[in-house]
Amino acid sequence: MKFQPESLPGTNTISRHEPGALWINGVRWEQSVLVPWRGEPRPWFLASLAELTPEHFAAVQALSPELVIFGSGARLQFVPAGLYRGLIEARIGLETMDTGAACRTYNVLASEGRSVVAAVLVPRPG
Repeated sequence: MKFQPESLPGTNTISRHEPGALWINGVRWEQSVLVPWRGEPRPWFLASLAELTPEHFAAVQALSPELVIFGSGARLQFVPAGLYRGLIEARIGLETMDTGAACRTYNVLASEGRSVVAAVLVPRPG
């Protein structure tokens, strides 16, 4: 699916997703990724929901967003609250969506200048 968001200068944009890949600022990513609204996207080292640990969400928290959009893959999959307790305690919101909805929501919020991070799970194909 392709997206055509209008973005603020310097804001990251997720322009496309498909099974096993995302395009961020025109660059193809074939792994899970953290996409802050500003700054460089960075690898998020996991390939499935089962691999998530509190440390994965600590990496998100270190980016100091006001909101995290978690893209859980092709289907909506919820994360156990114990894994993101640090976000809760830091008063950082977390919304879980399938990847398509997460990409669209992230783009809208980032284009509005919101301090948002997309934490997108990109499962390995196969």
